[in-house]
Amino acid sequence: MTMRILSVSIRAELDVVSCRQRARQIAALCGFGLQDQARIATAASEVARNVYNYAAPGRAEFLIEGETAPQVLTIRIEDQGPGIAELDRILAGQYKSQTGMGVGLIGAQRLMDRFTINSRPGAGTVVELRKLLPAHAPLLTPALVGDIGARLAALPTEATLTEVQQQNRELLNTLAELKARQEELLQLTRELEDTNRGVVALYAELDEKAGHLRRADEMKSRFLSNMSHEFRTPLSSIRALSKLLLDRVDGELTVEQEKQVSFILRGAEDLSELVNDLLDLAKIEAGKIDIRPGSFAVADLFSALRGMLRPLLVSESVRLEFDEAADLPLLCTDEAKLSQILRNFISNALKFTDAGEVRVSAVFLADEDAVRVSVRDTGVGIPEASQQLVFEEFTQIENRLQQRVKGTGLGLPLCRKLAGLLGGRVELQSTLGVGSTFSVVLPVRCAPQPRSDAPAAAAAGEDEPGLPVLVVEDEESTRLLYARFLHGSAFRPVFAASVREAEEQWQARPPVAVLLDVSLKGEDSWRWLTDIKSDPRRAAVPVVLATETDDKRKGLALGADAYYIKPLSRLELLSTLDYLTSGEAGANAGQRKENSL
Repeated sequence: MTMRILSVSIRAELDVVSCRQRARQIAALCGFGLQDQARIATAASEVARNVYNYAAPGRAEFLIEGETAPQVLTIRIEDQGPGIAELDRILAGQYKSQTGMGVGLIGAQRLMDRFTINSRPGAGTVVELRKLLPAHAPLLTPALVGDIGARLAALPTEATLTEVQQQNRELLNTLAELKARQEELLQLTRELEDTNRGVVALYAELDEKAGHLRRADEMKSRFLSNMSHEFRTPLSSIRALSKLLLDRVDGELTVEQEKQVSFILRGAEDLSELVNDLLDLAKIEAGKIDIRPGSFAVADLFSALRGMLRPLLVSESVRLEFDEAADLPLLCTDEAKLSQILRNFISNALKFTDAGEVRVSAVFLADEDAVRVSVRDTGVGIPEASQQLVFEEFTQIENRLQQRVKGTGLGLPLCRKLAGLLGGRVELQSTLGVGSTFSVVLPVRCAPQPRSDAPAAAAAGEDEPGLPVLVVEDEESTRLLYARFLHGSAFRPVFAASVREAEEQWQARPPVAVLLDVSLKGEDSWRWLTDIKSDPRRAAVPVVLATETDDKRKGLALGADAYYIKPLSRLELLSTLDYLTSGEAGANAGQRKENSL
């Protein structure tokens, strides 16, 4: 419903002043504040001035639209003039006129909530200005609108000088407010400058500490590698001499001497196991382990493991079973490293299972083109809160078999790193008191190991088909995994190990999407994510965060388009990239289908 308040004719210059006065008075009676009153009065007078200058006579009507809140104050100003030529250019600010035509219309458009104009050559112009009534304003009924009209009739029409004085007062108030806001902005700017200086100093300190940590990590790896080699020689001597004594090469031993030498031999063997695990971990961290893929059947691997691990069955109450694996595809990966992973899983299962069975099985995962090999036991199990801790170095979980069974706490971390090098991952499902299932998931074909220098690796794949996805990841095993995931899809990876390398790759060829790890070695990529999303040229490129940092709210707030906690599956990665880059990926659908066959 539309309720009419007042109508003002526009024929002379004084009518423009009268239109401004009535607009301010009506705005005040409707409940608008002083600032909104000035905005409404200014907008109405500017449009009325255009009517007087170019299309007089005209008329301004003041209306209330709506029966329920929020209601709208509408000012409808129309004329029967020649119309406005090049209206679109005027409203876009592209039209320059010596008389100032269009400036008033643009100003009125900015001052009101809604501005509509309809102009046709020879048929006149109709301008409608709308402003929502404030939330605290009373609901205007036909009776209240009639009362407003009566009160307006009682108000005198002021002289031009008085209106100019009123307009000057409004201008002075506006200038005072602007000055106050300018001072607030200056104060805020000074505070931000102080904060920025503090942030810069903090980042410098963090960079310095990151450098110390990098150097400490390198020294640790070097120490472990060197000391592991140094420990092997004396340990081998101790084991050899102990076996000589136990074999009675130099004469008989007493019962007590045999017991003591057996303790020495067992201690040396335990230390040798620890040294071997430390050396393997140090090699992986230093990037000195080579992957030697070869084709083999899972059934043959199971057969070799069955004969190798039977001697570990020291209790008749525990059975070691291998399921049939005849229907699985041939694996093309490093058999020795997969065997090392499974030996570790099986030996752990036998250690912590005092009754029941340890079952080894394998299944083919068609959606990932991978094979999952699982070792399930009926042992003591692992509490849910501790299931991630077992993959931390030197960590052992307390249980009732802990006194009887000893370990180094390095086997499972080593398995996870080896699986990553092979382009796969390890999984754990466990229930306390029921048992555990350790699994390794590996692609059927191991992807080629990327070179350690990411730009060179990316350049080598420049001629490969597919949409470029910038993968910012410093872990070589994870890069290997992503390369395998994207193989045969509509995308191809472009690798970068740091933010600097990522910028270089972006400059060389802009990607269609970014796969980003938050915690890179020695730096944090949160700031880079913010820079990307603040850059109008790059903000449209989707960014997928795949990280071990569980801070999804922060990632999405900074502009990330998707957030995943590692490990990220192939299906999740490809479906997310397809969704976020549907325009580009759709164009390559045929190629993706061809590559996947």
